[in-house]
Amino acid sequence: MGTGRGQESEWEFGRRAWLARDQFLAPISSFHFRFSILELPFRLLTYASIYSMLVLGIESSCDETAAAIVADGAKILSSVVASQIPTHAKYGGVVPELASREHLRKIEPVVNEASQSARVGVRDIDGVAVTEGPGLVGSLLVGLVYGKALARALAKPLVGVNHLEGHIHAVLLENRMDRQAGKRVEEAQLPAVTLVVSGGHTSLFLFEEAHPPADSHPVLFSYKRLGRTRDDAAGEAFDKVAKLLALGYPGGPVIDQLARWGDAQAVDFGRIKMKGNPLDFSFSGLKTAVLYRVRGTPLACEAEQRRAWCQARENVPVDELRAQCSQATLDLIASFQNAVVRDLLERTLAAAEAARVDSIFVSGGVACNSLLRARCVEVSRAQGIRVLFPSPALCTDNAAMIAAAGYYKLKAGQLADVTLTAHASFPLGEKSEEQGLGVGG
Repeated sequence: MGTGRGQESEWEFGRRAWLARDQFLAPISSFHFRFSILELPFRLLTYASIYSMLVLGIESSCDETAAAIVADGAKILSSVVASQIPTHAKYGGVVPELASREHLRKIEPVVNEASQSARVGVRDIDGVAVTEGPGLVGSLLVGLVYGKALARALAKPLVGVNHLEGHIHAVLLENRMDRQAGKRVEEAQLPAVTLVVSGGHTSLFLFEEAHPPADSHPVLFSYKRLGRTRDDAAGEAFDKVAKLLALGYPGGPVIDQLARWGDAQAVDFGRIKMKGNPLDFSFSGLKTAVLYRVRGTPLACEAEQRRAWCQARENVPVDELRAQCSQATLDLIASFQNAVVRDLLERTLAAAEAARVDSIFVSGGVACNSLLRARCVEVSRAQGIRVLFPSPALCTDNAAMIAAAGYYKLKAGQLADVTLTAHASFPLGEKSEEQGLGVGG
């Protein structure tokens, strides 16, 4: 072939070159980050020559280090998530300092794996989208500084994305992917009331197009906050109840699985009543009610025995854990989950009625809950309301949703500069609890 490679095929040469990495240091403030710039020597075998915009998303707001490459805001070429659950499980919750250290260890290999899986050299991306908040500041800074440095080193545009905005766009992203794949799914309709429900957030938004699609104008979106939690998020309540009952971490999935063997009507927790905005949430009282049901009863002794039993084991299968739970514990778990799901659904439907929309999006880690999904399907069939969820992989924290949200910002020219920084508290959208929808008080 005259290439100096002997009998080596072009594909073999490409694969070998793919694995070769140019190392360089990019100083940012007092930190030094090493980047592995993955390149193919030819573009014919990559996606870079097929799609008009490739966005690298980076997410590190809590305890997952994630990177993804999304094409044209509608196709996931790669999505890599490094979970820290084993690191934090022994503490029953996320330890911020440990989370930051894990992000530092994992951010480079995760980005490199996303690039390799997508068969896209980092130099071929068209922009970088990074989570800027809300979240744990130490965790956010790892992904944000890495993304800023990478964008600067490659001379690529950078956008900051609100973590909650990313969860909302997860619904649009998967809907577009399904329709492009020929699946028989309804197109996501806006405006929509969106419930973002996770371990750190429980909020309701009115999600609308700010400017309708047109040839000369990019699509922009607006977010109006209709309600939010005043104390614990729903996922946080799941984790705390699971910790109280010695069920393991994270609490949401294990409670969801164990609740199937309990009677959801065994304990009447009543409705959660709110003063002021009726679309706000509060789960601290419900969590305390569970505490009072356990404290000073045989359930407390059972929980301590289960805690000691679990500490002597790792990765306990749910069937074995169920064998360590009395029927009273299973009934309490099921009743607690039922109360949380009922409250989430009732306030979401009230928001949709007040906003006069018949489209609901549900996203965030708690959106994986099987009871919440089943109840939403029932409501959708009974009331004719469209309810859309992402798949579980896109409900939990991931970088594909950040890249998808960042795509629209890049198209609209809403770019960030070197002043982009991390925000522990980073409200999304305009408050509207007391105006415009008739839901204030």
